[in-house]
Amino acid sequence: QVQLVESGGGLVQAGGSLRLSCAASGSIFSPNAMGWYRQAPGEQRELVATISSSGSTNYADSVKGRFTVSRDNAKNTVYLRMNSLKPEDTAVYYCVHYQRRSYYWGQGTQVTVSS
Repeated sequence: QVQLVESGGGLVQAGGSLRLSCAASGSIFSPNAMGWYRQAPGEQRELVATISSSGSTNYADSVKGRFTVSRDNAKNTVYLRMNSLKPEDTAVYYCVHYQRRSYYWGQGTQVTVSS
């Protein structure tokens, strides 16, 4: 029903910035929510940030003040601006879309922060 395509991952030095993008297509309904999870090797997947179709946002404590989630409803696209990156941010980042009690996941994009 919903397909998600992620982009923007890569290698960056500590203190640098990256912007991730996720475009949704298919049967999109409102209201909905989109967001980002991440998973480091050998660790649990954790919530990073979410944003509703009305623009309400939530962040994990570990990224507050450094990351900003936004969306363009006309393009069905969610973004994650990551500033002041730390090696601890290294993970595969997954986009998620939630609507009508169903979750849809992207395939993930690798973010690597070097020290």
